[in-house]
Amino acid sequence: MAFREINSRMIEVTVAPGQKLFSQRGAMLAYKGDVSFTPNIQGGQGGIASMIGRRVAGEATPLMTVEGSGTVMFGHGGHHIQVINLTGDTLYVEADRLLAFDGTLQQGTMFMGSQGGVMGMVRGQVTGQGLFTTTLKGHGAVAVMAHGGVIEIPITPQRPVHVDPQAYVAHHGDVRNKLSTALGWRDMVGRGSGEAFQLELSGNGAVYVQASEEKL
Repeated sequence: MAFREINSRMIEVTVAPGQKLFSQRGAMLAYKGDVSFTPNIQGGQGGIASMIGRRVAGEATPLMTVEGSGTVMFGHGGHHIQVINLTGDTLYVEADRLLAFDGTLQQGTMFMGSQGGVMGMVRGQVTGQGLFTTTLKGHGAVAVMAHGGVIEIPITPQRPVHVDPQAYVAHHGDVRNKLSTALGWRDMVGRGSGEAFQLELSGNGAVYVQASEEKL
């Protein structure tokens, strides 16, 4: 399924018979061809169990199923859009950042506390994103939303990456995360910059960072 970036805030997706696309409800801007849009109640490729898991996790962003033959243009709230192409690996992303994704991808939910123990749970409290995150696995494209554009930063065993939790968008690959403190003299005297916590990602993969600390 072809995802094409029209500009930084809009994408076009080609849908063919027998293919399925999931998108955030209300994100369709225009379409050409014989295309249908229906509310999704099956929770994507992961099925009903995945849907229940996301609702328990607070990751239940409403989706719609897109099918037929034609092209559909998507955008939402004027947010910047980044297309990520998966080649068999897993993408970890907050559900409200998902604009659209290939229906062949397997969708699930992961407890963030399992990556980094207690610090993973602290990350949920600090970022306001909760303790769970959505996972998408397989071969296909994903369009995610962010403020101010997105940069992809490689992660290697020799060079972990530290990210402001508020600027974190998503990551993929064999990556572990933990929250670490960056306590300095400004924090000690009550003049902190708001960056007393850093999200450390290590392993093999990449992290996507937005050019803003503003949440969607």
